[in-house]
Amino acid sequence: MQKVLKERKDVDQALTWDLSAIYSTDEEFQSAVKEMKELSMKIEKDYKGKLKTAKKINECLDELRKLYKIKDLTNSYAELSVSVDYTNNENQDKYSKIINITSDIESKLSFIESEIIQVDDKVLDDAISASKENSNYLKDKKREKVYALHPEVERVLAALSGTLESPYKIYEQAKHADMNFKSFTVDGKTYPLGYALFENEYEYENDTKVRRAAFKAFSDKIREYQYATAATYGVQVQKEKNMATLRGFDSVIDSLLFSQKVDIDLYNRQIDIITEKLAPHMRKYAKLLKKIHKLDEMTFADLKIAVDPEYDPNVTIEESKKYIEGALAILGDDYLEMVKRAYNERWIDFAQNNGKSTGGFCASPYGSNSFILLSWSEKMAEVFTLAHELGHAGHFKLCNENQNIFDVNVSTYFVEAPSTMNELLMANYLLQTNKDKRFRRWVLSSMISHTYYHNFVTHLLEAAYQREVYRIIDKGGSVQASTLSKIKKEVLEKFWGDDVKMIDGAELTWMRQPHYYMGLYSYTYSAGLTIATEVSKRILKEGKTAIDDWRKVLKEGGTKTPIELAKMAGVDISTDKPLIDTVYYIGSIVDEIIKLTEEIEA
Repeated sequence: MQKVLKERKDVDQALTWDLSAIYSTDEEFQSAVKEMKELSMKIEKDYKGKLKTAKKINECLDELRKLYKIKDLTNSYAELSVSVDYTNNENQDKYSKIINITSDIESKLSFIESEIIQVDDKVLDDAISASKENSNYLKDKKREKVYALHPEVERVLAALSGTLESPYKIYEQAKHADMNFKSFTVDGKTYPLGYALFENEYEYENDTKVRRAAFKAFSDKIREYQYATAATYGVQVQKEKNMATLRGFDSVIDSLLFSQKVDIDLYNRQIDIITEKLAPHMRKYAKLLKKIHKLDEMTFADLKIAVDPEYDPNVTIEESKKYIEGALAILGDDYLEMVKRAYNERWIDFAQNNGKSTGGFCASPYGSNSFILLSWSEKMAEVFTLAHELGHAGHFKLCNENQNIFDVNVSTYFVEAPSTMNELLMANYLLQTNKDKRFRRWVLSSMISHTYYHNFVTHLLEAAYQREVYRIIDKGGSVQASTLSKIKKEVLEKFWGDDVKMIDGAELTWMRQPHYYMGLYSYTYSAGLTIATEVSKRILKEGKTAIDDWRKVLKEGGTKTPIELAKMAGVDISTDKPLIDTVYYIGSIVDEIIKLTEEIEA
């Protein structure tokens, strides 16, 4: 257990990412910002009021693509700087300034979308036919016509875009900079506590007294912030409701699904089928954990413990390479080369430090390599997380190489498929390396406790909670801390039944997820993993043919809908079958873990 979290300045540089891959100096960053501002003024001067012909529209969009590239790099550079240390005022200042500059530019250039939407469909169709690079962008604008507002309203909304994103910024700042966790004591021994320490270490702690004491201390601290967090989240969902109403959507959910290019049936299906059909399998798994660990009762604080903690190997960063490279080599030589570069060129921020964002993510700015944030804890779970984030990196490497910047925005419904696929490739690889029963049980339980629990349980139950929130907001209601805790507790109790006790603090889990500030993101993890599960089964059966199909899918970017992308990979998500098959597959893994446990104990 790491005893104290270092300040960012004291962290070994080798454990940090190297943002000089985007800009080698601050002067270079400032120069790019200046270039972006000048290009925006030129586009406004040359094209405002003139987008009446297919030729002019495409000329303007050719310039806009150049600006988007600079915007992606400058915004990523500032945001990534903040994410590793929310207590750094200099980086906060840089980030705030770039947000304001970007909002100003978006307001200035909002005329582009407004004028394109106002032209005759014949002109739009001509523009689409005349430019492959701009065609998908223009098709999207044509689709958005019915929900477009008056040009002046769009301009004002663009100018306010930075302000409208403030709930997320406030949430992250409070979570990473303001929450000062005190240490806690168990049997006379003192333990340090922090957000990352709790989520990366204590939730998996084998000592029941320490684990439950950590959960209580953590919950007591975040409870102090429940009213401010609820108010921040309330502003977020009310903003989304107002925007949905302004644009003429029937509901907030319809509004948020519009950009994902899926309908509400796919959304509801994901939540309802998993809640109903997966729950019995996961309750069975919870009972197994209770039995193995000889717990007096199974509580919410115990759900992430390992089936075989003594077998869970510690893995150093250096040792992780053999697992990652061994598992992902199947995706091709170029993919393996990217993995090696990620380690060697410091694409990955492994450090644990005060003020750093929790969890893991991968950012892939257009025109640069990817950047992966982790807090390495030397657990095998981190190897799966790194494989997951490298899935995003590999996906967007292929997207960025094969699509222009307009066409790399993949629907969030699909975006978690390549990442979760890599977790399954990791598990399949490990299962092939050792036929020992105890090893097999450990790998299978890692799949359940990490890959499937995280994506099919944690994120899915967040989605079920989020849906109830939006239903209240759509009826004109509001949400307070007590309401949010009540909804969260009811969702958890419905899934776990009497097999898991919801202790004090379980209801506060709604406070821990930044995805609530990113639209309907939480449910997409299970959606992506459903596709990944079916494709990984194809890979095990068909080998290279399935891999070749998958690589083609990864190159398509945002040029196809989620249903089309899944179909290319051999999965028909227009039906319930892939999801039901995946739930059945999870159940079969749980049954095999129970069977192996009986054999090992015998």
